[in-house]
Amino acid sequence: MKRALAAERLTARESLDALTDPGSFTELPAPARPSRPDGPLGWAGYDASRARAAGRTGEDESVVCGTARVGGREAVLVSFEFGFLGGSLGERTGDRLEAAYTHAREHRLPLVSLIATGGSRMQEGMLALTQLQRVARQSVLTRAAGLPQIAVLRDPTTGGGWATLGAGADVVLALPGAQVGFAGSRVRPADADPGAYTAEGQYAAGHVDAVVPRAELPGVVGGWLRLLGGVAGGAGPDGGDAGAVGGAGSDACDAGADGSAGSHAGPGGPVEPPAALAAAEPAATGWEAVLRARDPRRPRAEAYLDAYFDVRLPLSGDRAGGTDPGMLCGFGLRGGRTVAYAAQCGTATLPAGYRTAARVIRLADRLGIPVLTLVDTPGAANDAAAERSGAGAAIADTFAAVAGARVPVTTLLIGEGGSGGALALAVPGNTWVTPDSYFSVIAPELAAAILKRPPEEAPATAGQLRLRPQDLVDLGVARGIVAPEDQDPA
Repeated sequence: MKRALAAERLTARESLDALTDPGSFTELPAPARPSRPDGPLGWAGYDASRARAAGRTGEDESVVCGTARVGGREAVLVSFEFGFLGGSLGERTGDRLEAAYTHAREHRLPLVSLIATGGSRMQEGMLALTQLQRVARQSVLTRAAGLPQIAVLRDPTTGGGWATLGAGADVVLALPGAQVGFAGSRVRPADADPGAYTAEGQYAAGHVDAVVPRAELPGVVGGWLRLLGGVAGGAGPDGGDAGAVGGAGSDACDAGADGSAGSHAGPGGPVEPPAALAAAEPAATGWEAVLRARDPRRPRAEAYLDAYFDVRLPLSGDRAGGTDPGMLCGFGLRGGRTVAYAAQCGTATLPAGYRTAARVIRLADRLGIPVLTLVDTPGAANDAAAERSGAGAAIADTFAAVAGARVPVTTLLIGEGGSGGALALAVPGNTWVTPDSYFSVIAPELAAAILKRPPEEAPATAGQLRLRPQDLVDLGVARGIVAPEDQDPA
C-alpha cells in the first residue's frame, strides 16, 4: 500500500496544475535570506543535501507559493514539495509561508494549502521547529482578517505541518489513503493502529471534513472558494459588508420578536426560515402535536436543507475526536447568498454534534456569514458515554456560540424540541416553527413521571406544558408558524 501511494504522489507543481485553472498560477517571489555554510547549525553536509534535493526536484525549497484561480475563484496557494528533504519546514520555508499569508491578507484572498510534509527540518534544529510558531501566528492574523483557509492533505501530512497548516484550517480535505497524523511512520509506537494515521481514520475521528478523490478535488475546492471566498472582500462581521455574497437576502426577519432589531441584525439581515414541507392544521391538543413531531414519516433535516439550498457542502467533525451523524453542518448557497447551517436530524444529539455546530457557527461569525439552524431532537444524549464526552460542556459551548454570534441567526423548529438539548441551537427572537413540531421544557412522559402521575396522564400533561406551535407563538418563544411555499405563514 505504501509503495502504491508513493507512486501516486505528485510534485508541488503537479499538484498545483491538477487543482488550478490552466495558466492561472503566478509564483510569488521568494524572500531572500542569507545563510551561513551548512545552515544555522553548521550541520555537516546540509548544503550538499539541499543541492541534491534541488537537482532532483527543480525546486530550491520545500514549498511553492503563488496565486491562481480554482473554479474561476482567485486564491493564494501553498504547495509542498515532498521530494525536497521530505517537504520539511526550515527557516526559508517559514519565510515563504509568511509571505504567502501576508499576500493573502493584503489582497483579501483565501488561502489554500496543498500539504505534503514530514515535519520540521532536523538540520536546522530548534530554529526549524520555531517555524511552527510563525505559521500559527500567520494563521491567526489571517483568521482575524476574516479570510478563509482551506487545507488539502496529501501523502504524507505529518508533524508540524499537520498540527498547523492542516488541522488549523477552516476546511480540511484529504486525498484517499494519505498518511495523516502528528506522528510520522518512523516515530509512532510499533503497535499503533495504522488506520488511525490515515485520511479515512482522521475523517472518522472528526478531524477531517471530507476525503476527496483527486479527480474531484478541483470541483470541491472551487465550491468551497465559491461559498467562503466571496466574503473575503468584506471586513468581517463588524465591517458592514462581509456577509453580502450576491443577493441581499430577505429582510422579512429584520426585527426581533418585539419589533426591535435585536442583537442579530447583522450584515444583510437574517435569512428567511425554510418553508414547511408538510401541510397541517394546528394541533388540537398538546399530545397531538407530540405525536405529529414523532411521526417517522414527517420531513427531516436533510429534506429541508435540500429544498432550501441551491448548493451546499458539508463540514464534518468536532476536531476533538468525535462525529455525530445526527447533526448536519456546512455552508450552502441560497439565491446567491452564502449561508451556514447546523441541523439536528431527530436523534439524541451527541456532544460531538454540539461541538461541530458551535465550530461552524463561530466560523460563520468570523467570516460574516448568516446562520440557519434546524432544531429537531428529543433531547441531548444522556447516557454514560455522552457524559464522559462532556455533554454539559458541549451544550454550553453551543449556547455560547449562538448567543455570541454577531451575524444574524435564524432558527426553524422542524420536529421535536426536547429541552435544553434543542434550545441550545435556537436563537432568541428569531425562532420559527413548523406545523408538525413541538417545543417543551421536558418530554410529557418524563414530566408526568416527575410529578408522580401515572403514564396514562402523559397526554394531559402535554396539554399543560403548552408545547403546540400556536402555544409557542402565544408565549413569545416563536415568531410564527411557517407554512408550505404556496400558503401564507401563520
